[in-house]
Amino acid sequence: MMILLLLAAYLMGSTPTSYVAGRLRGVDLRREGSGNLGATNAYRVLGWRVALPVMLIDMAKGWVPASIFPSWADSPSVWWALAFGAAAIVGHVYPVWMRFRGGKGVATSAGVMLALAPVAVLLGLAVWIALVWSTGYVSLGSIVAAPTVAIAVAVLSGNGPVLWLTIAVAAFIVYAHRSNIHRLLAGQENRFGRKTRTS
Repeated sequence: MMILLLLAAYLMGSTPTSYVAGRLRGVDLRREGSGNLGATNAYRVLGWRVALPVMLIDMAKGWVPASIFPSWADSPSVWWALAFGAAAIVGHVYPVWMRFRGGKGVATSAGVMLALAPVAVLLGLAVWIALVWSTGYVSLGSIVAAPTVAIAVAVLSGNGPVLWLTIAVAAFIVYAHRSNIHRLLAGQENRFGRKTRTS
């Protein structure tokens, strides 16, 4: 039962939301904008009316496994919530349907953490919005918001399994944005609302 739920969480995370949204409009997002299969690239190429539902669905891909799947487990616990959430994140970043090339996991990770530590996620979201609004860099907002959530979990909840997952997710998100970090340092990163030339 647990293996099937983990597989279901991975496959749910693997659902290529932005790719499907693009193909419905005759666009392959792997070949447009940054080439990334995430909500930000969907916004750059297709606009906010497409990007908003993509982002919400990507968040749901993380929230559902972390919030609902544990109740179906033989021995429901926070550890299984963490495992199902992690499987969904891995699925989004490495989707089997897209030859293991997906998004950077920000929205799906936010969905997982929204199920496990909603207050911390809201604080991270506030930081993300403030940075994107003030600088125009979505990548910078994500890079800073991810560890902000981990710090908030540590302050609000102390040490525990949720904190360790949050730290791992934050580290992974920063790593996934390593090319963005190089472009930020070089002054070559594209601002929100402009098409991206590189992935």
